[in-house]
Amino acid sequence: MSDSEHYDPLGPGRRPDEDPQEKRMPRGVIIRLFAYLVAGHVIAAFLYLLFVVAGSK
Repeated sequence: MSDSEHYDPLGPGRRPDEDPQEKRMPRGVIIRLFAYLVAGHVIAAFLYLLFVVAGSK
């Protein structure tokens, strides 16, 4: 029997012989992604504020 016959699409999605750490992103990547998202939104808010202030005159 092949593995495809035992595949359950609604199951947990991993085989017992897989390492659960392989699916997770490294902590540094997650922290960097969060920091870039926050910094990007802060810069975008600042630019928006500049346009609002400049457009009100």
